Amino acid sequence: MPEPEPDRKLEGAFEDYPLTRSEYISAMVHFYRGERSRADAWRSRLDPTTNWAVVTTGGMLSFAFSHPENSHVTLLLANLLVTVFLGIEARRFRYFDVWRARVRMLEENFYIPIIRRNLVSPRQDWRERVADDLDRPTFKLTFLQAIAIRLRYNYIWIFLVILLTWLAKIHLHPTPATTPAEAFERLRIGPFSGWAMLALVVTFYGIAVGLAVWGGRLPHHGAIHEVRGLERQLDHWKR
Repeated sequence: MPEPEPDRKLEGAFEDYPLTRSEYISAMVHFYRGERSRADAWRSRLDPTTNWAVVTTGGMLSFAFSHPENSHVTLLLANLLVTVFLGIEARRFRYFDVWRARVRMLEENFYIPIIRRNLVSPRQDWRERVADDLDRPTFKLTFLQAIAIRLRYNYIWIFLVILLTWLAKIHLHPTPATTPAEAFERLRIGPFSGWAMLALVVTFYGIAVGLAVWGGRLPHHGAIHEVRGLERQLDHWKR
């Protein structure tokens, strides 16, 4: 009768038994599937916040134009609510980017060499970086960078729609303005003069546009281009 296999727990530590080639590939396949599942789950959480912003904007526009006496401040409040949704989405985007970065690292350095049958990874230290990131997970984007990216590709268009409709509201209600001075006088809200309201709006949109432009000029990072993003520039991977 064949002798039973010795109990590995009695012979040594786990590290004393190196993985075979098939065991290593099997472990990496399951690891990739797990990280891909996490990335997909967080990616799916980005759409609801954008939908909330669109629905909120539509509701505010409908209310503002439903009656000539409704104040244009409603549209300025829409900017505030959309900004809140932008902050929530930026936070979710940072978490998505953690798993996305690992998935791209595996695809670039593990699967591409296998598919090409040229088992040389573009980065020799990719395993150590992934292992370190598993041990000490880190965000690959700052919160401000995430804000700028989501603003550039999604929210800046919502803000611009609100701005255009705000200008239309000022011009049309309660009656169409005949002169720029008449339209400017309608900016006054309670104790705030027209100049104060105009300065508030200009400042807000100046910051929004500036962040959107900056988001497109960030150093190449996979999160900016979700499909073709590569993990060859690893300054954002902390070790």
